[in-house]
Amino acid sequence: MTTLPKWADTFLVPLISLLIAFVLSGLVILAIGENPVAAMKLMVTGALGSTYGWGYTLYYATNFMFTGLAVSVAFQAGLFNIGGEGQAGLGGLGVAVACLYVPWPHWSLALIAAIFMSALFGAAWAAIPAYLQAKRGSHIVITTIMFNFIASALLVYLLVNIMRPVGTMDSASARFDAVMRLPRLHDILALVGIPFNNRNPANISLLIALLAAVGVWVLMWHTRLGFELRAFGKSEKASVYAGINPVRITMYAMLISGGLSGMMAINTVMGEAQRLLLNSVEGAGFIGIAVALMGRSHPFGVVLAAVLFGFLYQGGAELALWTTVPRELITVIQALVILFTGALDDMVRRPIAALFLLFRKART
Repeated sequence: MTTLPKWADTFLVPLISLLIAFVLSGLVILAIGENPVAAMKLMVTGALGSTYGWGYTLYYATNFMFTGLAVSVAFQAGLFNIGGEGQAGLGGLGVAVACLYVPWPHWSLALIAAIFMSALFGAAWAAIPAYLQAKRGSHIVITTIMFNFIASALLVYLLVNIMRPVGTMDSASARFDAVMRLPRLHDILALVGIPFNNRNPANISLLIALLAAVGVWVLMWHTRLGFELRAFGKSEKASVYAGINPVRITMYAMLISGGLSGMMAINTVMGEAQRLLLNSVEGAGFIGIAVALMGRSHPFGVVLAAVLFGFLYQGGAELALWTTVPRELITVIQALVILFTGALDDMVRRPIAALFLLFRKART
C-alpha cells in the first residue's frame, strides 16, 4: 500500500472518519423520528452558538485534554493506560488534601499546590501498575482497569467515613475556602475587554491544560527522554539493544501519564465543584482514550479532539433538553466516532491510499 502524505494521514483520514460517524448518527436520529439536520443545528447552536455554550464546551474539553494527553504519552511508549478514571479520582483526593488542610492566603498559591498534589497522587496511583508491568510482567491493561475499581472503593470509604463534614449526608468533602476559587474564563477574558458569559464553569484550568499539551510536545519530540519513550513504543527489542532500560522507561511513561490524569481534578474539583465529590471524574478517563486515538497521540491532535468531544457533550445535553432525542444517543455518537477513528481506521485509510496511488500514476 502506498504511504499517505503526512497531512492526509493527520487531517484527511480522521476528518472522513468523523463525517462517516456523523452520517450514521444522523440515520439513527432519523430512525427515532427526529430531523437529523435540525438536531445537528441545535447541537452546534447549543455548544458553539453563545459564550455560555462555549464555556461548557471548553470546560468538558479541558478534562479531555488532560486525560487524552495522559493516554497519548503511554501510547507513545507502547503502553495502554486505561486507568485514567482511577488516577484522576486520586488526583482529586490530592487537590482536596492541598486545599482543605492548608490555609492558603491566595488562589495562586493554592493552585500551585493543587497542581503538584494532583499530579503526585495520580502518578503514585499509576506507579503500582507500572511496577507490576515492568518487574512482574502483569499486563498494564488488566492492572489499570482493576485499579480504577480500587480507587473508586477507596474514595467511597474516605468520603463517607473520614472527609465528610459532621452532620451532612452528602458523600463529599467540605467546601474549600472561598479564597481558593479559581478565576473563571469570564474573569480572564475581561482583562482584555472580551465579554464572556459568567454562568459556566470554564476556568483557568483550560490554560493549564494547553500548557500541558505544549509541555508534552516538548518532552516527546525535543528531549532525550521523549525519544527513548517513542523508540521503546516502536520496538522494545530494538530499544533494549540500543541500551534503553525497559523498566525505567515503563515507570517514567506511566508516572507522566498518571500525573497528567491526576491534574484533570484541578478543573473539576477546584475549578468547578470547590470540593471533592464521589464521581468527580464522570467518565473523562475513558473518553481520554478516544481523544488520544483520534488525535493520533499528538498533543495538537489531542487538543482538537478534546474540543470535539466537549462539543458532543455540551451539544448532546442541549439536544436531550429540547428534543425527544435521549441523552444516551450522544454515547452512540461518541462510540461511532471511536469506532471509525480507532477500530475501523484502516477501512477509511485503504481507499484514500488507493486514490492517492491512482492520482500519482495519472500524473506520471
